[in-house]
Amino acid sequence: MKKIKVSGVLAIVLCSSLFIAWTMPGPKAPANWKLGIALWTFHRFTVAESIRKSDSAGVHYIEGSTFQKVGDEIESTGMSQISDEGIVKLNKYLDDHHIQMKSIYVFGGKTLASWKPGFELAKRLKLEFVTAEPPRELWDGIDSLAGVYHVKVAIHNHWKGMSAYWHPDSVLAAIKGHPNFGACPDLGHWPKSGIDAVYGLKKLQGHILAIHLKDADQLNNPKANDVNLGKGVVDFKAAFAELKRQNYKGYIYIERDADYRPSNLPSVIEEIAYYNQITSKL
Repeated sequence: MKKIKVSGVLAIVLCSSLFIAWTMPGPKAPANWKLGIALWTFHRFTVAESIRKSDSAGVHYIEGSTFQKVGDEIESTGMSQISDEGIVKLNKYLDDHHIQMKSIYVFGGKTLASWKPGFELAKRLKLEFVTAEPPRELWDGIDSLAGVYHVKVAIHNHWKGMSAYWHPDSVLAAIKGHPNFGACPDLGHWPKSGIDAVYGLKKLQGHILAIHLKDADQLNNPKANDVNLGKGVVDFKAAFAELKRQNYKGYIYIERDADYRPSNLPSVIEEIAYYNQITSKL
């Protein structure tokens, strides 16, 4: 009887444990994802105006760009010329709007010297990485710059014919042997080159620092239009499921190439709602 009683207790405990495990909600991958906005979305506006629009959209992360004007509220210069005083004011402006700038898109030329100012700016802003498309002949030098400035490089892709990084294999070739390189796949540019988002994400697993969240209305057409998320050819449900499988923990920046008037803000708010709808079902 004693043996039967113990077995019964064990059975009850086992059943209870299984019930608890079954009824408890599993970990939600989106909790590890940092949704933000790439400020190219508001490229007609200053950084200050873009920060206010990003705040209105309810996000807490942005990716800056070196070509925007900072804005008179902070400093009457371009981002690439911002002073140390301007950075102090910019950081306060970001704090006041509950937003963090974690990366910046930088442009460089054909010489290593032309890339150095972007890394200096990133370091002064205390950013985690720069998003860029470095020329192949400068891979070694730019990787070294990234190491010196303690700023990673997230390699971005445009489409075939415009970018050397249109295919994920090209990004992997750049990353190989360059410990400071990672990837920033643009999900809306891949379709223009016939690249499926899930295929690309699988290829770049373990290297993704950030994602540009975008959709396109056609496959295999470099002139495809940027459309609202879920209105084009990208299967975001499958793409997000793949990111969850990878246990992705990085940044996801909504980015618009479309130029709606008076601004892209209403479309961004719609896209955030779509993102929340899809990711809530993962």
